[in-house]
Amino acid sequence: MFRLLFLLPIILCLGWCFFLRHHGVPIKKGKRGFVYILAFSAFVLGFFILMMQITEFTPSEF
Repeated sequence: MFRLLFLLPIILCLGWCFFLRHHGVPIKKGKRGFVYILAFSAFVLGFFILMMQITEFTPSEF
């Protein structure tokens, strides 16, 4: 699952782009949404990195 986390911001940004196009909103007006998506994704990534450090998890354990 960890190796697929890079898809989170890509999928969310694509979904936001399709939402904006469907409602006829220019991409420039929806720029704040992209910033929120990237900030949320960075927060999730930081959380998982912190949890991996706390639990001393190494991906080679599988």
